[in-house]
Amino acid sequence: MKTIAISGSLRENVGKRDAKGLRYEGKAPAVLYGGTEQTHFAVLITDLKDVIYTPEANFVEIDIDGAKTKAIVKELQFHPVTDVLLHVDFLQLDEAKEILMEIPIKLTGVSPGVKMGGKLVQKLRKLRVKALPKDMPQAVEVSIAKLEVGGLFRVREREKGAYAITNTAEDTIVSVGMSRALKQAEQVAGKK
Repeated sequence: MKTIAISGSLRENVGKRDAKGLRYEGKAPAVLYGGTEQTHFAVLITDLKDVIYTPEANFVEIDIDGAKTKAIVKELQFHPVTDVLLHVDFLQLDEAKEILMEIPIKLTGVSPGVKMGGKLVQKLRKLRVKALPKDMPQAVEVSIAKLEVGGLFRVREREKGAYAITNTAEDTIVSVGMSRALKQAEQVAGKK
């Protein structure tokens, strides 16, 4: 999986006043969990843009005053009105422990149902994937090459890999519905 590098600096004080001062400087307070102890640090909000504002799932390599750690973004907190980033929680990766991440779905192939005039409806954009860090995919590929009009592809139909998908097995990922034009064409053909 792709890894994005960011750098941060340890926080001297933790508290509301310190966090407010960091935000005023264009930094976000952050916490790194999952190791032997929690690490409180600050990171520039501009450095986080490639991590947060992307449809892709990525690992993050955090350099905190020279100590490098591989992690994932676990939680983000935004201001409810201004949408400014308030806080970031990172989870340190352990190569021997499974992690749970939301991984984007990548549709592959061309649907015969869509070629006939059907409408492609993607119900899920991401899947919850549980795997060891080395087995975590960049994207979950779903082939739509066999989807006819009225056909659908469920989570349970996905081939098993080195990872487990924790979504409900009956959840529909993608389907091909009947478009208005196709309905009208069938009605006209039925009247003849």
